[in-house]
Amino acid sequence: MVFPERFSNLPEYAFPRLRTLLDSHAPGGDPIAMTIGEPQHASPSFVSEVIAENAAGFNKYPPNDGAPELLDAISGWIKRRYDIAIPSAQIMALNGTREGLYNAAMALCPEEKNGKPVVLVPNPFYQVYAIAAISVVAETVFVPATAETGFLPDYASLPPEVLSRVAIAYICSPSNPQGTVADRDYWKSLIALAEEYDFQIFADECYSEIYRGEAPAGALQVALEMGADPERVVIFHSLSKRSNLPGLRSGFVAGGPETMARVRLLRAYSGAPLPLPLQLAAARVWQDEAHVVANRALYDEKFAIADEIFKDVEGYISPDAGFFLWLPVNDGEQAALDIWRKTGVRVLPGAYLSREVNGFNPGAGYIRVALVAPKEEMRAGLMKIRNCIYNEGQ
Repeated sequence: MVFPERFSNLPEYAFPRLRTLLDSHAPGGDPIAMTIGEPQHASPSFVSEVIAENAAGFNKYPPNDGAPELLDAISGWIKRRYDIAIPSAQIMALNGTREGLYNAAMALCPEEKNGKPVVLVPNPFYQVYAIAAISVVAETVFVPATAETGFLPDYASLPPEVLSRVAIAYICSPSNPQGTVADRDYWKSLIALAEEYDFQIFADECYSEIYRGEAPAGALQVALEMGADPERVVIFHSLSKRSNLPGLRSGFVAGGPETMARVRLLRAYSGAPLPLPLQLAAARVWQDEAHVVANRALYDEKFAIADEIFKDVEGYISPDAGFFLWLPVNDGEQAALDIWRKTGVRVLPGAYLSREVNGFNPGAGYIRVALVAPKEEMRAGLMKIRNCIYNEGQ
């Protein structure tokens, strides 16, 4: 069997790499998992009831683009959250945002743009961005998102000869893993750059509802306020983090009418729509904000605990949003191994979320720690990390 050459040198996914690093070593205590961003707070209690009430819908093929009830609920949520009107025809339900972030590139990236097209990816990054770029045979340009750039990529720093070939720029806000929020000025600058060089922004906003203080501005919201090309920005949202429902596999993509026509056309041939009872449950979830407010309050408590534990650690930055800590260390791999062998706490080396470019991996000096475990378990894990790494001067 001959496979495409472009897939022959894919980096190993982060979690298999982590198993290779840690699993041959015994944990130094009762294991505490702080690696995967899998929410563990309670999901809305009514979800199972809605699914049961609509179980007959499993006997039907589900609407490919989303049930009217779901699309209307999402449109209503966008209006309440961002005060912008997006018609249902410009929204498509997703079987998880990963599907949308990948397939949107397949549907929208041109085969040529002043030569070989470029896809911009922040570094560190969600792995699907890079795989989507490879799949559309684009050149992937990794742009560091470091403390020096405010943990957001400075795409405007790229030379004009690169920017003129850009077809798609991925951006995650609030960012994973750093928890940084792109403010209005950042969005305005990026959208203006996209207008100047005629590329699309794929805004991964799946952490948008886990924030501290003021709600983050949305990319599409700012674009419409600016009067930008309506096709300029494509947004991706999910119930996984907002509502603690990663197993529901429910998200959405929204954008301009031409963009969504092309995305929907690809979905007609290659998509896997969510079963109808799950779509109807998702509709109810998008309509309810009480559980979102309660969920955010739980994360506020967790961040307060983290701030107290790490407040005097040099380089510690309290995140604006999301549910990860991006902790500075000398060597992320060595730190993760030491923490596991000495305490049993499992964390992820930052280098596994980044790509080395010109000898520099922007994640190498960090570990990512997920704050999804129950509060007291999380507190115990953070104290073990603190005592193992920072009290011993790692």
